[in-house]
Amino acid sequence: MAKYTPPEQSKAMQFVDIAFLLIAIFAALWLPLKAGYVGVSKVEEKIDNPTWESLKQTPGQVAQWEKLGYDPAKAYGEIQNRYDYTISWGNLGLMIVVIGGYFVFLFRASDKEYREVIAEKFGDGK
Repeated sequence: MAKYTPPEQSKAMQFVDIAFLLIAIFAALWLPLKAGYVGVSKVEEKIDNPTWESLKQTPGQVAQWEKLGYDPAKAYGEIQNRYDYTISWGNLGLMIVVIGGYFVFLFRASDKEYREVIAEKFGDGK
């Protein structure tokens, strides 16, 4: 029985693979930010002279803010900026289709390669 040796990839194609992966990772992280899908926050209400009471902070929370060196004016931005957790059902559906399509492709390609390796190692079995 012959030992299986996988096909070798040239150095140039290894660099192409690395460049493709770097571009894909950058695009996956940068494009959602640029499109405005993530990192969106909103200010609920404007307070001219914020106090801990107007920011609805308990005495325990106030103690922790003060330990961090915050006063009500400095903490206002942190407390009032809240993330917008509304769901875009169209974008969620698109994401499910894209990820589902990727896994279908992945499983089919893996199955094909698996069968090729088994056929190469053990014969066609016919």
